[in-house]
Amino acid sequence: MSAIDPALLLRAYASGIFPMADSADAPEVYWVEPERRGILPLDRFHLSKSLAKTLKSGGFTTSVDRAFTDVIRLCGAPAADREATWINPQIRDAMLELHQLGYAHSVEVWEGDGLVGGLYGVRLGGAFFGESMFSRANDASKVALAHLVARMRCGGFKLLDCQFITPHLASLGAIEISQKAYLALLDSVVVSPPPSAGAPASGAAESVSADWSAFDLWAAAAAPDAWADGGGSPWLIWQSLTQTS
Repeated sequence: MSAIDPALLLRAYASGIFPMADSADAPEVYWVEPERRGILPLDRFHLSKSLAKTLKSGGFTTSVDRAFTDVIRLCGAPAADREATWINPQIRDAMLELHQLGYAHSVEVWEGDGLVGGLYGVRLGGAFFGESMFSRANDASKVALAHLVARMRCGGFKLLDCQFITPHLASLGAIEISQKAYLALLDSVVVSPPPSAGAPASGAAESVSADWSAFDLWAAAAAPDAWADGGGSPWLIWQSLTQTS
């Protein structure tokens, strides 16, 4: 079972290609370039009344990059709505390395001290390539996605790649576009080859100036008691989304 070179993986994302495996135990990965691509236009995110109520209720807290290893493990674990996974050891290890290099990120949703939802993906230029999400409590994955959209809007990102459309994502505003349209959009936000895997994340292709930390600065200034160290009350996520809708 050969490892995936992180530099190769970044070049693949910048070219519209991503890896998958047939199962968690599959010895190899294959590269996917769908003819139809799922994206979530950031200005079309559907903040339903029920999700807004959840964000304002105080039942959850959220964070970023606090438990990346746990998020990718739980995304790959069997669940009631997903008996199998495409995340094999090669993909997991490559993502962990990209996380250490500053390219892969997670959003976590907590209920008390319990990790009940989250997502992870790869950030490059003005794009975020969503890989997988999980939920162990009602609306937890929706809260994670709302956090991601608020963060991307605040930071000036332009592309949220969902890979494939599901009814769950469609209900939140995701749409499907052609490969040609997707590549044109991708080229507008990631136009130059990413650096070698050992380079700092700040050296990545930046045809769009996007700031992953801008949301934290805004939230800390808006309500310092409710947001600290990249995480806190989802009420601020609701406030950000309603201000920029």
